[in-house]
Amino acid sequence: MTRISYSRPLCGLLPGLLLLACGSVAAAPANSRTGDILGCLLTPAAEAEIGSPVVGILEQVLVDRGDSVRKGQVIARLMNEVERAAASAATQRSENRAEVAAAKAAYEFAQRKAERAEELLLQNFISPQARDQAVSEAKVAAMRYAQAQEQRMVAREDLSVANAQLRQRSITAPFAGVVVERYLQPGARVEDKPVLKLVQLDPLHAEIVLPATRFASLRVGQNAQLSPEMQGASPIQARISRIDAVVDAASNTFRVRLVLPNPGNRIPSGLRCQVVFEEGPR
Repeated sequence: MTRISYSRPLCGLLPGLLLLACGSVAAAPANSRTGDILGCLLTPAAEAEIGSPVVGILEQVLVDRGDSVRKGQVIARLMNEVERAAASAATQRSENRAEVAAAKAAYEFAQRKAERAEELLLQNFISPQARDQAVSEAKVAAMRYAQAQEQRMVAREDLSVANAQLRQRSITAPFAGVVVERYLQPGARVEDKPVLKLVQLDPLHAEIVLPATRFASLRVGQNAQLSPEMQGASPIQARISRIDAVVDAASNTFRVRLVLPNPGNRIPSGLRCQVVFEEGPR
């Protein structure tokens, strides 16, 4: 079995992401076979430095480094007294039915009065002017009823805005993962600085750099046996999730990404690993 690694002088010439191949990732030679052992590096499936969408003073940080969090879990809060008061006032306005009920009652009364005026006019008990006045009053009452309904709809929209502004004072986890850094403490001003750094460790990714001669031998969905360099770790089945569509002309290599299930975050990110691709139909 043959295996080569990039030399240090060559590593200095490799561009950007291909520096991953140096030391931690071994590249297979041009005549390597599918069963060769290749070097790889385990990385998080996702990572993010989490901040706040609004400026404010940090009131609470509810997690610390090493804590596991669920997607959508509140992990920090900003001071929110003003927003809570605004949401409470908007709730009161949106739930106020008295104004709408009063306008409805006035409209129904004016409508009945106008209908009665029409009957009295036919019997010559009132003048046409009196009938016209009753009809006009009914129209005005109808417009006031419609206006009261519109105002209540506006109050409901105001409540939605107030609740959205209140929710922005709570910082939530965008995905399930583990807190790896905590940058700020309560009392700090949150503006453009992140509060926490979160990584997703289930699944893990394994990045491999391969020579261009291997490009046709691999396919997305193909399985591989991956062995983390950790005491007591057994080989685990991984799957190819991404193959670079472009070969780097300078090094004549391309990258492959494997997805490795990691329930319970048993395997830490950052470990070196070895992988053997399984033969399969193309």
